[in-house]
Amino acid sequence: MLRTDLGILSYITAVGLFSILVVVVCVICVGAENGGVGFHGNGKALLAIGGVPTSVSLYMLCFGGHSLIPTLYASMQNKGHFTKAMAVSFSFVTLVYLSIGLVGYLMYGSEVNPQITLNLPTTNVGSKIAIYATLVIPITKYALVITPVANALQIGPFLHKGRLLRIILLFSTAVIACLFPRFEIIMAVLGSIFVVLGSVVIPCCCYLKISGVSQKRRYEYWGIIVLIVLTSLTGAIGTYSSIVQLAQDM
Repeated sequence: MLRTDLGILSYITAVGLFSILVVVVCVICVGAENGGVGFHGNGKALLAIGGVPTSVSLYMLCFGGHSLIPTLYASMQNKGHFTKAMAVSFSFVTLVYLSIGLVGYLMYGSEVNPQITLNLPTTNVGSKIAIYATLVIPITKYALVITPVANALQIGPFLHKGRLLRIILLFSTAVIACLFPRFEIIMAVLGSIFVVLGSVVIPCCCYLKISGVSQKRRYEYWGIIVLIVLTSLTGAIGTYSSIVQLAQDM
């Protein structure tokens, strides 16, 4: 958390990447082993309309790591590999999300929890390994994810107090986690507000402002406008739905 060298943080994050693979393998093993949970989950419906706004907000959050991308690009030794690195990274996380979502539904159907580790039997060895690996993932990712935030806030009274600022951010995160234990709802709120704005709406508006509008690119212009409108509408609905659920749980 107190380290600012991304070269060192990258190795720590690699441990989190390995932990993600461990979770995926363990969950599949729990369902596939003899006498295990099996893949016989029954769902009331393949699509629950009421959960769509929250789900879309969570999807936006999963693919909204754009605040970290400039920092990663600036720290790369060979910036020519940036595009390939992004393609591999987003392909990997997409595969992981699809795998966990599919396996979780096949195992528990509509009874699956927002975090599948809450469904796993605690007496199973594979389940225990998956749970412990899940605990490791946020610890290894936190320092890297919080670095752009800490760098942006190092102004004014915190200009030369980077360590103090990171400690404050750490404790504030812990306090928020204790006050709002429904992790998925908080993530949905963040995804529907900040990720929609920071990853779609604002970049699209800036692109339109910089590139301008020409007759040859009019289809592109209206396509971006439609994208802005749809994502803004989705973000507004997701925010409302997530806040209502959060208010009901408090």
